[in-house]
Amino acid sequence: QVQLVEAGGGSVLAGGSLRVSCTYSTSDSNICMAWFRQTPGKEREGVASVKPGVRSTSYADSVKGRFTISQDLATHTMYLEMTSLKPEDTAMYYCAAAFSTRWSCPIVPSEYNYWGSGTQVTVSS
Repeated sequence: QVQLVEAGGGSVLAGGSLRVSCTYSTSDSNICMAWFRQTPGKEREGVASVKPGVRSTSYADSVKGRFTISQDLATHTMYLEMTSLKPEDTAMYYCAAAFSTRWSCPIVPSEYNYWGSGTQVTVSS
């Protein structure tokens, strides 16, 4: 079992920045971590993933160049730094995890079986 707790959501004007964090309860390095987002009535969308320790990352095309995923192994915390935010980035952001020996982690919801409760990010124009 992996417990995940997100923090750091909030409201920001378009063009602004925000950082969300996810604290996870395992020190196992064979794990994939990812951020997803979802708005009402839409499917959950992959944002970015990271393999702790290996530091390989993947990003959705919609956030490349604007969002950065990172991790702090000492504190078991994953971050998503979001810059140049747009109103269409407004969503509930979820942290997810799955035990995996993959070198590179997917950003597909069905590949993850541990989820946080989410943190809301609202970008206004």
